[in-house]
Amino acid sequence: MAATSARMLKLLSIFGIGATLTAEELATRLGASVRTVRRDIDTLRELGYEIEAVRGAGGGYRLGRATRLAPVVFDEDQAVAAAVALQTVPMILSGIRENAARALATLQQAMPARSRIHAEAFTVSAARNYWEFPAAPIDAEIIRVIGGAINRQHIVRADYTGEDAPTTLTLEPHDLVVWAARWYLVAFEPDADRWRAMRIDRLEPRMPTGRSFERRDVPHSDPVEFVMSTHDRGDTPAKWPCRGSALVALPAPVVARFAPGGSTVEHDTDSSCRLMLGAWSWAGLAGLLLTFDADVTDIEPPELRQALRSLRTRIDEGLGHATD
Repeated sequence: MAATSARMLKLLSIFGIGATLTAEELATRLGASVRTVRRDIDTLRELGYEIEAVRGAGGGYRLGRATRLAPVVFDEDQAVAAAVALQTVPMILSGIRENAARALATLQQAMPARSRIHAEAFTVSAARNYWEFPAAPIDAEIIRVIGGAINRQHIVRADYTGEDAPTTLTLEPHDLVVWAARWYLVAFEPDADRWRAMRIDRLEPRMPTGRSFERRDVPHSDPVEFVMSTHDRGDTPAKWPCRGSALVALPAPVVARFAPGGSTVEHDTDSSCRLMLGAWSWAGLAGLLLTFDADVTDIEPPELRQALRSLRTRIDEGLGHATD
C-alpha cells in the first residue's frame, strides 16, 4: 500500500509540470507497467483529480486545468530545485528576500520527511563573480508587471534610460532572459520596426495599456540566443582599474556572445567591431584581447599597446628557451 501511495504521489508530481504524456512515457518514469499506470490514473480520478485523456497525435494524459493539487507533491529532485531557487532568487530580485525565506520554510514544513531531508541539505550562499558584473537586484514588481504583459500579450509603455537620452518606448514584450546575473527583456518595437534586447534595470514600465498584440517569431527562434548575440543590449563598461578598447576583426554578434562581463561592443562593419573592456592589469587586459584569436587594430590607450608589446617580448623569450 505504501509503495502504491508513493507511486501515485510521484504520478501527481509528474502531471504537475503541465505536460501531456502517454501511458508508456508515464510507465517509464514510474518504473511500472502501463497497466499499473492506467489503474493509478483511475484511482486518482476516483479521488477527485481531473485526469484528461488527449486523443490524436501528441496525445496522452494530462492534469485538467481545474484540478487543485495537494499542497505539496514533490519528489526529491523537485525539493532540491525549490530549495535552491528560493535561496538564490533574492540575488536577482529585490523586495522578495523575506517572502522567499517564508515560502521555503512553508514548503519544508509541508514536505514529506524524505523530501525535506533533501531540501534542507542545500544551504546556498552567493558570492560575487568578478566577470559577471550583475546589475542590482531587480524590483520584483517590475518583473511582475512585465511578466504579466508577456503572458497576456499586452503592449507596454516604458521609460528607458539605455539610449543617449531617456526616452519613452512602445514595446511588444515577448520574453524575459536572465544572463550573467542580468535581466533582459526581448521585445519588438513597432515604431522602429525592430527587435530589442534591453536591460530591465533601465526600464520603468508605465500603466498597462491593455492593448493586445500578436506574438511574432523571435530572431534565431530563441530569446536566449538573441540576447547573447545582440551587441546593443544596454550593457555599460565596468569600473576596472585598467580599461581600453580595440577594433576586433570579428562580427559584433560573435564578440558580444563571448566578451567578458562588464564589456561593451559597438558595430563597426559586418566583419569588425570595437570592443571596450577592462581588467585588473594592463597585461590582463591584453591577454583578454588575444583570446579572440583575431586581428586587433586601433588599440587604445597607449598603456594597452605597451602591455601587448611586453607580452610579445615575453612570449618570444619563452619560445627562444623552449626545446622541441
